Amino acid sequence: MPVGSYVVDTRTGKVGVVMGHEGPYVQLRPYGGGREWDATPDAVREATPVEQPTVTAPATPASAPRKDEESGGHRSPGSPSRVPRTDPRA
Repeated sequence: MPVGSYVVDTRTGKVGVVMGHEGPYVQLRPYGGGREWDATPDAVREATPVEQPTVTAPATPASAPRKDEESGGHRSPGSPSRVPRTDPRA
């Protein structure tokens, strides 16, 4: 199995990423990090697409800049100001 492949250790049922080969063993690490473990090549099989971890994009935070703010705050003429108003009594 090539380095970086997702595999299943059939002895434990754990999904791992192939990190390398050392002697007669395949070195595996859990997806996302963790302690490496050794498996014999005959106890490792390629992970199916369902078994492979999925990577999802992080949600955009509400405080993320808007498109018009990313360009330095330039707005088309006549658009309302986005400058927060402050209360002079505060």
